[in-house]
Amino acid sequence: MKKTTETGKEKGLEETLAELEKIVAELEKGQLPLDASLEKFENGVKLYQSCRKSLLAAEKKIKVLTESLKEETWEE
Repeated sequence: MKKTTETGKEKGLEETLAELEKIVAELEKGQLPLDASLEKFENGVKLYQSCRKSLLAAEKKIKVLTESLKEETWEE
């Protein structure tokens, strides 16, 4: 699930992570009512999943590129 900015552009990993860190800080303060805390927590879980998906995709790309370099080295 990709989040979008107010202009309709997809948020990058860095923006999503910053938003997640903000939510964590708010929850750690412990000053929100229960309903607001649950809503923030739910949003945080979605942001975490988005970050994880982005990182896994990046890792997959790195593996593919690394493997192609290994194959290229052996062919020379």
